[in-house]
Amino acid sequence: MIIVLYIFGALIIGLLVGAIWMPKTFHIEKKIVIEQPSATVIDHVANLNYYSKWNPWQQVDKQAVMTITGTPKTAGHKYEWKGPKVGQGHLTLLDLDNHHVHFSLQFIKPFKSTAKDNWHFEPWGENGTRVTWENSGNLPWPIARLVGPMMTKGLNKQFEKGLANLKSLCENTPAS
Repeated sequence: MIIVLYIFGALIIGLLVGAIWMPKTFHIEKKIVIEQPSATVIDHVANLNYYSKWNPWQQVDKQAVMTITGTPKTAGHKYEWKGPKVGQGHLTLLDLDNHHVHFSLQFIKPFKSTAKDNWHFEPWGENGTRVTWENSGNLPWPIARLVGPMMTKGLNKQFEKGLANLKSLCENTPAS
């Protein structure tokens, strides 16, 4: 029995030490071209009332409770969520202009973390917009660092799905 405890202790210590050398940060960047003017696309990103219509995490957790506060497309506009699959956190609009939208992303559960959620919009072709969605943040030690590579792989897929949903929404729904 004592040998099992030593092996278990060594395994735990090994994981904790290994987490020290894992990446401390993550960065996701995905792009898509949407056949709508920048103003339409920015409206669908910066007005968080649209967020649940294109964000892929809404579809993952149907039991999640979402709350939107603040004035759309102004600093402080906030989207909060809490659910058994998506955890708890909030997305807050920091600022926007004709080419950028910047959000602060705060995760509370399953672990505390912060991230930057930045959007870039550039004219593309006759009436399109090239959209770049970037997300970067810190990976707290030890658990987030250990799952960071798997998390990043999953986030890449979710960002692609989210951009495809946004494209469909923008190209089929006029802006408010």
